[in-house]
Amino acid sequence: MFIDEFRLPPGGTISGHSLSEAELITYVVEGTLEYRDSLGRVGAMLAGEFRRMSVGRGVRSSETNSSRTDRTRLFRVGLGSSAGLQSDPEQKRFSVAQRRDGLCLIASAAARAGSLRILDDALLFSALLRSGQHLVHQLPPGRQAWLHVVNGEVALREAVLTSGDGVGISGQHAVSFTARTESEVLLAEIA
Repeated sequence: MFIDEFRLPPGGTISGHSLSEAELITYVVEGTLEYRDSLGRVGAMLAGEFRRMSVGRGVRSSETNSSRTDRTRLFRVGLGSSAGLQSDPEQKRFSVAQRRDGLCLIASAAARAGSLRILDDALLFSALLRSGQHLVHQLPPGRQAWLHVVNGEVALREAVLTSGDGVGISGQHAVSFTARTESEVLLAEIA
């Protein structure tokens, strides 16, 4: 599993990278993003939208900030191998109301609660938290988590995480954290 953050200036491009048997979730935090891949798929994403893509070896992709004045900020989450399987991309908007004050399921293997359908045995959540808000996410035995701060400041035990920070959690029964400011987080639960 990995989480990469990109900040594209107006007209900026992430291009030429090869997607190697990966299951990817792209999340546009700010701005707009146009995408194109070597299978002929093209489209656009707006802030607040998530897109899942499962690809096999050799698929090339490029993403571009089409704005002439505004930057685009996005995250790419790699949840696991697609084991050579390919499936059609899926794109959804999860509203601020859905993500406010709790963990909103963004991606799951069974497409639970209207989430994006993924192949990997993982769950991806997004949350927009108010200052002082505390959340607890239970972890079943054998499961691990990754908490990533998109914006704001979050306390996890004695650690204080700020924008761009992430932490892995394993061997615990739960992930328990508190927003110290207005915050946005991504939480991935994996086997």
